[in-house]
Amino acid sequence: MLKPLHDNVVLKLEKIEKKTPSGIILTGDVKEQPQFATVVAVGPGARVNNEVVLPSVKVNDKVVFKKYSTTEFKYNNEEYLLIAEKDILAIMEE
Repeated sequence: MLKPLHDNVVLKLEKIEKKTPSGIILTGDVKEQPQFATVVAVGPGARVNNEVVLPSVKVNDKVVFKKYSTTEFKYNNEEYLLIAEKDILAIMEE
Protein backbone atom coordinates (compact mmCIF):
# COMPACT_ATOMS: atom_id res chain seq x y z
CA MET A 1 0.00 0.00 0.00
CA LEU A 2 1.26 3.45 -0.91
CA LYS A 3 0.79 6.19 1.65
CA PRO A 4 2.13 9.60 0.57
CA LEU A 5 3.17 12.15 3.18
CA HIS A 6 2.09 15.78 3.60
CA ASP A 7 0.45 17.22 0.45
CA ASN A 8 1.91 14.63 -1.93
CA VAL A 9 -0.26 12.63 -4.33
CA VAL A 10 0.43 9.30 -6.07
CA LEU A 11 -0.76 9.12 -9.69
CA LYS A 12 -1.10 6.36 -12.28
CA LEU A 13 -0.51 7.70 -15.78
CA GLU A 14 -3.43 7.35 -18.21
CA LYS A 15 -2.65 5.56 -21.46
CA ILE A 16 -3.74 7.79 -24.31
CA GLU A 17 -4.08 6.12 -27.69
CA LYS A 18 -3.98 8.35 -30.74
CA LYS A 19 -6.01 7.21 -33.72
CA THR A 20 -6.69 8.74 -37.08
CA PRO A 21 -10.31 8.95 -38.27
CA SER A 22 -9.67 5.83 -40.37
CA GLY A 23 -8.52 3.84 -37.30
CA ILE A 24 -4.74 3.89 -37.77
CA ILE A 25 -2.97 3.98 -34.40
CA LEU A 26 -0.27 6.65 -34.24
CA THR A 27 2.78 6.22 -32.06
CA GLY A 28 4.74 9.08 -30.58
CA ASP A 29 6.69 10.28 -27.63
CA VAL A 30 4.56 10.10 -24.46
CA LYS A 31 6.20 13.35 -23.25
CA GLU A 32 4.43 15.25 -26.04
CA GLN A 33 0.98 14.08 -24.99
CA PRO A 34 -1.16 15.89 -22.40
CA GLN A 35 -0.40 14.75 -18.88
CA PHE A 36 -3.51 12.95 -17.59
CA ALA A 37 -3.49 10.59 -14.62
CA THR A 38 -5.69 8.90 -12.04
CA VAL A 39 -5.15 9.62 -8.34
CA VAL A 40 -4.16 6.42 -6.51
CA ALA A 41 -3.32 7.78 -3.05
CA VAL A 42 -3.42 11.16 -1.30
CA GLY A 43 -1.42 12.43 1.67
CA PRO A 44 -3.15 13.88 4.75
CA GLY A 45 -2.47 17.50 3.72
CA ALA A 46 0.04 20.28 4.16
CA ARG A 47 0.74 22.14 7.38
CA VAL A 48 0.11 25.89 7.12
CA ASN A 49 0.37 28.04 10.26
CA ASN A 50 0.33 24.87 12.37
CA GLU A 51 -2.98 23.71 10.84
CA VAL A 52 -3.48 20.90 8.32
CA VAL A 53 -4.92 22.05 4.99
CA LEU A 54 -6.87 19.14 3.52
CA PRO A 55 -6.14 18.12 -0.08
CA SER A 56 -8.51 19.08 -2.91
CA VAL A 57 -8.13 15.79 -4.78
CA LYS A 58 -9.30 12.32 -3.81
CA VAL A 59 -8.60 8.75 -4.91
CA ASN A 60 -9.94 7.93 -8.40
CA ASP A 61 -10.02 11.58 -9.52
CA LYS A 62 -8.77 12.09 -13.08
CA VAL A 63 -6.34 15.01 -13.12
CA VAL A 64 -4.15 17.11 -15.40
CA PHE A 65 -0.73 17.98 -14.03
CA LYS A 66 2.41 19.97 -14.81
CA LYS A 67 4.61 18.13 -17.26
CA TYR A 68 7.95 18.12 -15.42
CA SER A 69 6.80 18.15 -11.79
CA THR A 70 6.64 14.43 -11.01
CA THR A 71 8.93 11.77 -9.62
CA GLU A 72 8.57 8.41 -11.38
CA PHE A 73 8.90 5.16 -9.42
CA LYS A 74 7.94 1.49 -9.53
CA TYR A 75 6.07 -0.31 -6.76
CA ASN A 76 4.98 -3.97 -7.06
CA ASN A 77 5.96 -3.92 -10.75
CA GLU A 78 3.61 -0.99 -11.48
CA GLU A 79 4.76 2.47 -12.57
CA TYR A 80 3.55 5.47 -10.58
CA LEU A 81 4.17 9.19 -10.34
CA LEU A 82 4.57 11.21 -7.14
CA ILE A 83 3.61 14.88 -7.26
CA ALA A 84 2.93 17.76 -4.87
CA GLU A 85 -0.75 18.69 -4.90
CA LYS A 86 0.08 22.27 -5.92
CA ASP A 87 1.40 20.92 -9.25
CA ILE A 88 -1.96 19.37 -10.17
CA LEU A 89 -3.67 21.83 -12.48
CA ALA A 90 -7.21 20.50 -12.81
CA ILE A 91 -9.65 17.73 -11.92
CA MET A 92 -11.46 16.33 -14.94
CA GLU A 93 -15.19 16.02 -14.26
CA GLU A 94 -17.46 13.97 -16.49
